[in-house]
Amino acid sequence: MDYKTVKHEINRGILTLRLNRPERMNAVNEEMYSDLTQLLQKYREDDEVRAVILTGSARIKDGVEKQAFCAGADLKKHSAGERTPAQKREYIEQAHETTRLFYRYPKPVIAAVNGPARGAGVEMAVACDFLIMSDEATIAFPETGLGTFVGGGVTFHLPLSIGLMKAKELIYTGRVLDAEAAVNLGIALCAYPMSTFMNNVIEFAAVIARKAPISIAMAKQHLQRSFLLDLETVLQLETDAILACMETEDWQEGVKSFAERRNPEYRGR
Repeated sequence: MDYKTVKHEINRGILTLRLNRPERMNAVNEEMYSDLTQLLQKYREDDEVRAVILTGSARIKDGVEKQAFCAGADLKKHSAGERTPAQKREYIEQAHETTRLFYRYPKPVIAAVNGPARGAGVEMAVACDFLIMSDEATIAFPETGLGTFVGGGVTFHLPLSIGLMKAKELIYTGRVLDAEAAVNLGIALCAYPMSTFMNNVIEFAAVIARKAPISIAMAKQHLQRSFLLDLETVLQLETDAILACMETEDWQEGVKSFAERRNPEYRGR
């Protein structure tokens, strides 16, 4: 199947999804959300895929490369008034389904923010497990300056990352953060020079991809709901998870490889 708005490839167990509307700074539209959800669903149960990277593509104009992650929603189509009220709701729910997939995906997802990210672009990024930025990237929530509102679960994800007051400040003001500020606030995990950016992100993803897939999936699931539960419930869930892991072939391989002083070869079984 041809995915026009998202390029994808698998290498070293890592699925890279590259937003591909460079002429619009990778602004999202219905087709892009559809391509993303279809690709995520396609590789959900693929044992070869151990981690996912979401990134943007660059536009080359007059011989100059201009990086972009995602400029947000395609306001050109929004302002044209082409959507009925029902279509507007469908568009918003489509966007939310995409961010929900990133958040609940059984494999770790890394947002590699290579350039400017705004609005819907940041909504997707903060729904991922990790947000890593290039030193040329910036992020912002411009919605209040446009008379609209944040979506994609931002009012859930952002306060958990940086605290309620800082989340309010960023959403109320639309302040633009560079990579250093985003790392200092805790929105981004780290930042790398653009010259080595994707290599650094891929190496980070490769470290995770070498771990036991079932263990990683359980870690993601339990960590993301732990803050909603009390300690005794968490301890019981961890007991169940440990016992479940001990029934897998990967657990046997982990124990055996440790005893044999070699790297494990996990199969996700």
